[in-house]
Amino acid sequence: MKSLVLAEKPSVAREIARVLGCTNKNKSYIEGPSYVVTWALGHLVGLAEPEDYDPKYKTWNLEDLPIMPDRMTLKPLKETSGQFKAVLQLCKRPDIGELIIATDAGREGELVARWIMELAHWKKPFKRLWISSQTDKAIQDGFASLKPGREYDRLYASAVCRAEADWLVGLNVTRALTSKYNAQLSAGRVQTPTLGMLMEREREISGFVPKPFWTVSAEFAGEGFQAAWRSEEGHDGRLWTQAEAEAVVARTKGKPAVVERLRTVERSEPHPQAYDLTELQRDANTRLGFSAKQTSNVLQRLYEQHKLVTYPRTDSRYLSSDMVPTLKGRMESIAVGPYAALARKLLRTPLAVTKRIVDDGKVSDHHAIIPTEQYVNLSALSPEERKLHELIVRRFLAMFSPPCRYDETGVVIRIGEDRFYAKGNVLKEAGWKEAYGSVQDADWSDGEDDGSDEAAADGGRAAAREAGGGGQLLPALASGQSLTLKQNRFREGKTQPPARYTEAGLLSKMEKYGLGTPATRADIIEKLLSSQTIDRQGNRLVPTGKGKQLIELASKELRSPELTAAWERELERIAKGQGDAKKFMASIRQQAAAWVNEVKQDAKEYKPHNLSHAHCPECGKRMMEVNGKRGKTFVCQDRECGYRRAAEPALSNKRCPRCHKKMEIHTGKAGKYAQCRPCNVIEMLEDKAGGGRINKHQQKRLVEQFSDKVSLTGGLADALKAALEGKDEKK
Repeated sequence: MKSLVLAEKPSVAREIARVLGCTNKNKSYIEGPSYVVTWALGHLVGLAEPEDYDPKYKTWNLEDLPIMPDRMTLKPLKETSGQFKAVLQLCKRPDIGELIIATDAGREGELVARWIMELAHWKKPFKRLWISSQTDKAIQDGFASLKPGREYDRLYASAVCRAEADWLVGLNVTRALTSKYNAQLSAGRVQTPTLGMLMEREREISGFVPKPFWTVSAEFAGEGFQAAWRSEEGHDGRLWTQAEAEAVVARTKGKPAVVERLRTVERSEPHPQAYDLTELQRDANTRLGFSAKQTSNVLQRLYEQHKLVTYPRTDSRYLSSDMVPTLKGRMESIAVGPYAALARKLLRTPLAVTKRIVDDGKVSDHHAIIPTEQYVNLSALSPEERKLHELIVRRFLAMFSPPCRYDETGVVIRIGEDRFYAKGNVLKEAGWKEAYGSVQDADWSDGEDDGSDEAAADGGRAAAREAGGGGQLLPALASGQSLTLKQNRFREGKTQPPARYTEAGLLSKMEKYGLGTPATRADIIEKLLSSQTIDRQGNRLVPTGKGKQLIELASKELRSPELTAAWERELERIAKGQGDAKKFMASIRQQAAAWVNEVKQDAKEYKPHNLSHAHCPECGKRMMEVNGKRGKTFVCQDRECGYRRAAEPALSNKRCPRCHKKMEIHTGKAGKYAQCRPCNVIEMLEDKAGGGRINKHQQKRLVEQFSDKVSLTGGLADALKAALEGKDEKK
């Protein structure tokens, strides 16, 4: 008997098949002596659509909502039905004795396989391949220690609850809003509270009133350093009237300065922790300018194609104790190119494994993202793959390096009855920061940036710190030493509103509230962007006019991150066998129905924010101007009309004979033509849609047309037919 192995993607299936010695390649599977390896194409099976339960749901009517099937049913997805039928046939083969689930080792991967098994009515034994990297050794070790499939029943139950909850909430509320306001308005269990957080920040910004403040600084002759005035230790140095600042300058000007207190403390900064997906997405956004989705895509290639990193979609920043023996081999594999010197230095002694690196109690389904033992060929990586790989490698090198040590010196200088404060650092040992080339390059947030921009929000702590000389080089000073005041002055500043979120900041906020999972957060952000509810402005995310209205139309409970976070925690409890799936789904159904009724009773209005001056040729209503990947598009505001056209004409390869610029393509009564607007030159274009041939219906009409005038028989008719067929006759 053979084992049927079900992978999630063809590329992964090919690698597994190669390791298992399967060489007989077929269209939908690869077979060997002991294994038959096949694949899904992502999901092959999904939840049935509303119209599958009742044809009336094909039309979106507010009166038909909420849609609450007593039992959710499954169906094969139309676009991948061919592969599903092939997998179904393999499941029925009499020589197949067991199934090995080799889809991604996570909640969504479990759902991919189990839904296929549901529709295939799989009754035979099944096992689970659970691996954290795609190297040959990891695959071999994984097949040598397959897990019983039933161990993951709770994970499957959690995945089903997540999918059904998204269907019930997202579908019902989206249909309710869209039908009520006759506009494409999308809502969901995670996307709506995420949009809500962006809108909350927008309200903070619009309601912010700047407030002036003043700081006073002193510069000392000879020593060349600055100190900041403060009313007392711990004060931020800000004064709220100019008169107060002028008074400080006046009473300290020209007076002797004395070092009242001097204290030097050795500080030690431990190495950063390993990456989970969200932390890596944050760093890639901040350091490389990558979007969260871009990071996920590049990381997946490093995992699947190049096999250089471990499983990407993890929420853990720790390693398990059974991995300790593999760490040396991983360090040896990255000892190439710019990382060679430090990697070899670390390999001279046993690697320092600390509790910040290995902790079995803090490893979830998967450990942190680290390099594999695979040999690294940097030249085989694309520029963006190499950049992301470098982040992971340098973090791995830093993890096993000693702490960064420096002396922090604080000095208090008395001038009359006033005191000025200054701080300076002297690096003693770079430690783990050596992995980043310089101390400044290594100034990593390590997950602390939640996007709140508190320094900006409270209005000028950064300015106060700058006046205090934080991080400057201090000269050799002694307690009681006299100093010469070179100059003192005040400076005006203004409190600043909190900054809009970057993707890094929004990811931190989503993680803080438990919105989505590391694997889904990037897709949620992209969904908000594609639905035109938020927009990218530089590296910041800004709600659009549509998003601002949508968040007001959605239920207050739905846009609250606390409720969605509570649901996500319950899904985790279900996965661990601590939660009640039936009770959870009952509450979801109740909540979805309540939100639909709230939309029905609401008296609010929705006005498209992006109406243009162009009118729809079908219904006459003004059209909306929508930005897309292929440029601007005019879309009719009436959802039922659905008319759309490109806002800007396409350009042809034909160039104007006068100015030599590319000409625009237009369609008139006589057919397609190219036009240069500045020169008003017009040239007709050949219609090549049919490749120069005419179809059978056109051929028949022409023959009938000529037949009315001339009787065509025999060879003449055949000659005309051959001429009309053109190249089709010449074979």
